Amino acid sequence: MTEGGIMAEDLRDRITKLFQKNVANRFTKMMPFQTLLETTGRKSGEPRRTPLGGRRVGNEFWFVSEFGDSSQYIKNIKADPAVRVRLNGKWHKGVAHLVPDDDPQARLRSLPQFNSFGVRTFGTNLMTVRVDLED
Repeated sequence: MTEGGIMAEDLRDRITKLFQKNVANRFTKMMPFQTLLETTGRKSGEPRRTPLGGRRVGNEFWFVSEFGDSSQYIKNIKADPAVRVRLNGKWHKGVAHLVPDDDPQARLRSLPQFNSFGVRTFGTNLMTVRVDLED
């Protein structure tokens, strides 16, 4: 990719992350049935909640991170894979696994389309994540 293309992609990532953090995430976290991923902050040790989309399949929850390794929650998972996922208003403990060998585009086709559209549209470094749920 050209230098100008890299700069444009970086600017798009920055704008998207700023919007998500300061507008979209603050609103969607308040919705009682929004799916949330709770990680432990790798620096603060405090719970960090991120709204996202995905699908439960048996005792697994699958989703795709749109910014992969640069997502804060991916960095938190790498530091501590113990997570919680709120599905339909109920919290479930689990262990998150990054699945870099999975095809994230194919995975997105199997997930709810509304969220998948946003991930495909704004994502620049897609990474599949599987959470093994304890309950």
